[in-house]
Amino acid sequence: MNSPNSKQQLFDRWAPFYDFWIPSILYQATHQRLLEYVELPEDPNVLDLSCGTGRLLNRLAAAYPSLQGTGLDFSAAMLRQARRSNRHRPRLIFVQGQAAPLRFTDRQFDAIFNTFSFLHYPEPQQVLAEICRVLRPDGTFYWVDPTTNASTGVGYSPVTPNGMRVYSPEVRQQMGTQAGMKHIRHEYLIGKNLLSMFVKVS
Repeated sequence: MNSPNSKQQLFDRWAPFYDFWIPSILYQATHQRLLEYVELPEDPNVLDLSCGTGRLLNRLAAAYPSLQGTGLDFSAAMLRQARRSNRHRPRLIFVQGQAAPLRFTDRQFDAIFNTFSFLHYPEPQQVLAEICRVLRPDGTFYWVDPTTNASTGVGYSPVTPNGMRVYSPEVRQQMGTQAGMKHIRHEYLIGKNLLSMFVKVS
């Protein structure tokens, strides 16, 4: 059995060269497509959950000059890379922590982003409940991950400690609704990388 910290240690080892991997280059291209669907209010306060090396937050800050952003990740090494490449101080900050429970107050953020990370969470419904808690009313959750056409609606891969799980569009919609959010749309960005958008209605 893998220890609880084994996946965190794996990302710590990956951090120095993470941005140069072929998968990471695909992630960055997907982030660029994601921005086509992002709508934020004036002076937005956003969270990038499991931010990795901070590339998405830097893109968002460049696109929205009044944006304030927080990047959260469990990997100290990933966060060191994110802080080194932070081109938008002091508007962007990067902090260490887990996806559940989140260390933030209720209704703190106008938008929450989670890209290529949700598939790693062993307790996904707890993470969604926390996302809903810290979103402001009418705030949007942007969820990007590969999807699956498995008959169960959940695809599993054992390639990392504790494995990875991807979800069909229908299962994503059910999960978000169960957490207290309203599903807005699904959009395929690049290949099977699916954007699912939810809004907190109250």
